[in-house]
Amino acid sequence: MTREEAILRLRAAGCVFAEDEAAVLVEAAADGTSLDAMVERRCAGEPLEQVVGYADFCGIRVRLRPGVFVPRVRSELLVRTAVAELTGQITQSPTAAADEEARPLVVDLCCGSGALGLAVRHRVPGITLHAADLDPAAVAAARDNLGANVHQGDLFAALPPELRGRITVLLANVPYVATRHLPFLPAEARDHEPRTALDGGDDGLTVFRAVLAQAGDWLAPGGLLLSEITEAQTGPAITAVDGHGLTPAVTTDDDLDARVITARR
Repeated sequence: MTREEAILRLRAAGCVFAEDEAAVLVEAAADGTSLDAMVERRCAGEPLEQVVGYADFCGIRVRLRPGVFVPRVRSELLVRTAVAELTGQITQSPTAAADEEARPLVVDLCCGSGALGLAVRHRVPGITLHAADLDPAAVAAARDNLGANVHQGDLFAALPPELRGRITVLLANVPYVATRHLPFLPAEARDHEPRTALDGGDDGLTVFRAVLAQAGDWLAPGGLLLSEITEAQTGPAITAVDGHGLTPAVTTDDDLDARVITARR
């Protein structure tokens, strides 16, 4: 298959950015036969990032596997917020990054491919990073990207107990789509990403509340939890943070259409 043939097939399948997608597929394909197979998968609705095996996110390339949540551009706000927190701490204590025991500890919970943790570590190399997810495919992808310290299990149960009370920044990009809204998601997400990475329960905050219930025990004094929410979830999320004795704040980015709630111990 040639690039021109790929463009025609992608257009026929309804791909709005057929030329751009064809260029990505051509670059990733080993030969014409491989390109044909990849175009077939894309035309069947599989996310482009899963087809080519990577996503470009926050200036880095994140390896992906089929069936693993694709990192969203709006999640850059989570990364920026975490980096600002960590940079401030390292600036206040410049020897911490050199002392392995004193390094800021970052945990990427519900990590998917590990994209958030990878992006934070790329921008702030002087951290200790752990990641965890319930989904075995996600854990495998995260290990592709992060190497060591990737754990499988349900929320905090996956983490080594020695991390309790020591986490500086807890990235918890939990599923936050309300169950009733799942049918309205794009088919790429609905059909090719795990429901466990999308379904946040009745109001989208079920998993967030489960994280909050234990976060105070796992965060270090002054430690920060960060999670993505929608505008409609802002009030209930703040109430939930207050109810667990943590201090809430909300950061937004209109260009990214992104909203992050933070909870400080």
